[in-house]
Amino acid sequence: MSRKGCQTNNGFVQNEDIPELDPDPGSSSHTPPHKAVAIPASNGAGSHPDVQPFAGMPKEVLFQFSGQARYRVPRVLLFWLTVASVLLLTALTIAIIAVSPKCLDWWQAGPMYQIYPRSFKDSDMDGNGDLKGIQDKLDYISTLNIKTVWLTSFYKSSLKDFRYGVEDFQEIDPIFGTMEDFENLIVAIHDKGLKLIIDFIPNHTSDKHVWFQLSRNRTGKYTDYYIWHDCTHENGITTPPNNWLSVYGNSSWYFDEVRKQCYFHQFLKEQPDLNFRNPDVLEEIKEIMKFWLAKGVDGFSFDAVKFLLEAKHLRDEIQVNKSQTPDTVTRYSELYHDFTTTQVGMHEIVQSFRQTMDQYSREPGRYRFMGTEAYAESIDRTMMYYGLPFIYEADFPFNNYLNTLDTLSGNLLYEVITSWMENMPDGKWPNWMTGGPDTTRLTSRFGNQYVNTMNMLLLTLPGTPITYYGEEIGMGNILATNLNEIYDTNTLFSKSPMQWDNSSNAGFSTGNHTWLPTNSDYHIVNVDVQKTQPNSALRLYQDLSFLHVNELLLSRGWFCLLSNDSHSVIYTRELDGIDRIFIVLLNFGESSTQLNLQDMISGLPTKLRIKLSTNSASKGSEIDTSSILLEKGDGLILEYKTNNLFHYQTAFKDKCFVSNRACYSSALNILHKLC
Repeated sequence: MSRKGCQTNNGFVQNEDIPELDPDPGSSSHTPPHKAVAIPASNGAGSHPDVQPFAGMPKEVLFQFSGQARYRVPRVLLFWLTVASVLLLTALTIAIIAVSPKCLDWWQAGPMYQIYPRSFKDSDMDGNGDLKGIQDKLDYISTLNIKTVWLTSFYKSSLKDFRYGVEDFQEIDPIFGTMEDFENLIVAIHDKGLKLIIDFIPNHTSDKHVWFQLSRNRTGKYTDYYIWHDCTHENGITTPPNNWLSVYGNSSWYFDEVRKQCYFHQFLKEQPDLNFRNPDVLEEIKEIMKFWLAKGVDGFSFDAVKFLLEAKHLRDEIQVNKSQTPDTVTRYSELYHDFTTTQVGMHEIVQSFRQTMDQYSREPGRYRFMGTEAYAESIDRTMMYYGLPFIYEADFPFNNYLNTLDTLSGNLLYEVITSWMENMPDGKWPNWMTGGPDTTRLTSRFGNQYVNTMNMLLLTLPGTPITYYGEEIGMGNILATNLNEIYDTNTLFSKSPMQWDNSSNAGFSTGNHTWLPTNSDYHIVNVDVQKTQPNSALRLYQDLSFLHVNELLLSRGWFCLLSNDSHSVIYTRELDGIDRIFIVLLNFGESSTQLNLQDMISGLPTKLRIKLSTNSASKGSEIDTSSILLEKGDGLILEYKTNNLFHYQTAFKDKCFVSNRACYSSALNILHKLC
């Protein structure tokens, strides 16, 4: 083959490091050890159609072939296909984000469980519940499908008011354990996938607090940490600056023998109010918040915030009964408290708390919750704690309006529910609670017949349900006996030890005594007994809380009130895109009631399946919708397959409410906002 007009293919030249073998001298033919492979030299490979690409070709040859249409066109197509795919995926991602509703945060996703630590579980036999005891019972709390544990105050305190007389905001009271116990509890709670919020009382401290001791001695910046004013004190009788009263009655001013002035206290005289008009006080409170947030606390319940500021002037508050002799006005309810509650600037202070917490909410999955107590506020004032459209405040003010009911009826419950839902700002999240440390327990308020019905109401309403420890098993108040406490015993009856089993002290403590007596019914009303009884309050609570956590109809759906009267209240839970609804029927009357759903709902099937019932025997069975008998305290959740949702119907449009509206796509199995 002629080498003329050809070039060497260097890609096929053998390794020069390999030694050449001498030809056999006796061989009749001489074969060179290697020879170069050549390809025709040309300006374009296309002029030599017999030449094909080969492995190891040099780049000069590769360039000659790459220009051919059969190689260039697929390459260009692949490039633009890749660009189009990236753009399409980007557009789809943006579209999904745009149409996706906001995900529920952890404080919205399931029930909260409020614990009074001194009464939950005693781990060291001293008769007082403690932090280790709570940790020991986290498995039980998980069986309730709880998402958030809420601890009332455990700070170092004289416990004069059992929650509010704080001596040191950064120390654990020895009754409850140590700071190490608290840190271990946080870790254990988070390991269970739960969150922890704690009470925080910024309005006042104990008179034993170091700040107060420094203030009464006029020491440096602490001089004005509290609200001091000149007053007359002669022969043991104090003439206060004005007629302002303590929540517990009598004057809210108390003469201090050390400073020779009166200090202001909205609660007990042992609980002097902080002066939040002093910026140093606000910064101190923020530092305390940061201390606990750094420990891993997931949020706070801020108590008594409406008392944070008082009017700068000291004008007398107006009497409710203007004809009453001023000297006889001693009860808190006898004055309008226009100068000592919800003052201008109070919400700005609460908003600053929110801003401090936001500094610790930047880490994904670590949003810090903020709730505020709004006890005895009007509904309009309560809603102000949600904040403004662009100024965030509380995630929600705690809704204790169900706690204020002394009697039950369908009409009363209708009023409480609609009052909150109609006044709640758009896009905000509701919550409901049926008990608390200062509230008479359900059984003692209404009777044990209504415990299951109230729990069914609590766990099927829209928003976050909040359960006070023991309400899931129907615990009642203890009776007024010798409680061995000098403080107002009316606040103690709902704080009796948790009833775990029928052993000594209801399984709360293995010690010889408990700080409060256990309820006499603990042999039959306890966790150990009820967890094996299919018709128990505990088993129903577990079923209801499981349904609440796992059903989009309950966690994200519309709430539509269908009917209410002196006995019953009937409502639905429904969601766009899901072809079924829940109909909830609850009888709060003093007697049985007969209901005909056929008359209320057109096109309703004659039979509907019972999803859950206060009577476990009927669960899963069918019921005649034209004649439903609800006994006193009965409740039913019926499941109804339909695409005719009530919130689209004119007759119910004004009675339907939703927060963070969402729709469900069964095809994609996602939630979206294109309803």
